[in-house]
Amino acid sequence: MTVHIQTLNSRRRGAAAAALLLLVAAGCMSTDRILSVEDPDIINPADVQSPAGANAVRIGALARFNTATSGDESLFLLGGMLGDEWINGDSFIDRQQIDQRVIVTSNSFLTTASRAINRARLSALQATQLMKQYNASAPGWQPAEMYFVEGYTENLMGEDYCNGLVFSSIVDGKEQYGSQITDQAAFAQALAHVDSGLALVTGSTTDDVRVRNALAVLRGRILLNIGPSRYAEAATSVAAVPTSFKYQELHALTATTNSIWSLNNSNRRYSVAANEGTNGLNYSTANDPRIPVCQGGDSACKANGVSQASRDDLGKPFTVQLIWPTAASSVTIVSGIEARLIEAEAAQAAGNPGAAIAALNAARATVPGLAPLADPGTDPARVDLIFRERAFWMFSTGHRLGDMRRLIRQYGRAADTVFPVGPWHKGGNYGTDVNVPIPQAELNNPNLPASGQTCLDRNA
Repeated sequence: MTVHIQTLNSRRRGAAAAALLLLVAAGCMSTDRILSVEDPDIINPADVQSPAGANAVRIGALARFNTATSGDESLFLLGGMLGDEWINGDSFIDRQQIDQRVIVTSNSFLTTASRAINRARLSALQATQLMKQYNASAPGWQPAEMYFVEGYTENLMGEDYCNGLVFSSIVDGKEQYGSQITDQAAFAQALAHVDSGLALVTGSTTDDVRVRNALAVLRGRILLNIGPSRYAEAATSVAAVPTSFKYQELHALTATTNSIWSLNNSNRRYSVAANEGTNGLNYSTANDPRIPVCQGGDSACKANGVSQASRDDLGKPFTVQLIWPTAASSVTIVSGIEARLIEAEAAQAAGNPGAAIAALNAARATVPGLAPLADPGTDPARVDLIFRERAFWMFSTGHRLGDMRRLIRQYGRAADTVFPVGPWHKGGNYGTDVNVPIPQAELNNPNLPASGQTCLDRNA
């Protein structure tokens, strides 16, 4: 799936503005005519009420989905910084709040990320409605992929946000404000959308297989979030997905670039963490081929175009990821590797540690030189191993914060044994946040309480 979003650069915009002024000065255009010029950014409902229009909305939803995942500063990065994947590398207060676990609802980065993910979700909803009405003969995988986008965004929001999520909708082209729901209700809604998508994928084309596999893995992920009673079903859902499967977000220099690369490798806003706040995993120091890194200014980083030796604040060293070495690197957001990890967790929960270790090793066998794992011998250690494998396989792809919350919610771990604690690396101490609050901007929704509380609770 290649998503290209063409934009005018500043030079072209400036030239267009200059040409317009010249025309007015020459009397070639009246001021009334200027005021009546159509805004090309506004799409009227009638413009999409056709098969071509419905398809355009579908493609637009995929573009917005790209932005809401790896194409902008999304929950992939911000959730990873609240967790233990990234540490803050600049002086922006709002990023520091997230890293330090002391987030306020007016945080501008989280407001932007919330808008991006909700735009993707609502665009996919619009696309499914339009395709049913105007393009019912489209291949089943096309509306199914829109259900995938809906389910993916709803699940990711349930993983990262506090209880109190709001899923507003669009009916007949008009906004319908939603009411607050729990994370569990969000997972249930996501599951319903995934099941709707799976029911539509009946073919065997490359696109049918791609979308079916993506929906199957997402279904397993959602079932893990719902709880241990659905673990066996999660394993069944992903059983037919090959380990080699990848659903990727594509990037290009002429369209939407890889934002993980931009904010780490290029702009030094983020640095790959290691043992953050005592409890964090050793991502940057493990010498693990799944998370290749370099230190800013060393020979490996210079070969990748990163010559700066310090982060963008306090002159501290920074660690650069090399999973995505360029601005055009694709990002895998759903995979067959994740399917094997789901099977491993389900097997461990069912009292079959041998099958759990075998599933982990089936994934590891795809990486040359990655040694097979041995059974650590106890259930707590096995759970630690499974979640470590998940963290290293799916680094910075929107999984880690949800996993950390599941360790608390489903495995009975204390928050101060899961999240970074103690002295924060820029002074002061870590706070207690274990999720993202609903942004203050959502208070424009009349269905939220007059008290101004955006979360039902901040529990894991």
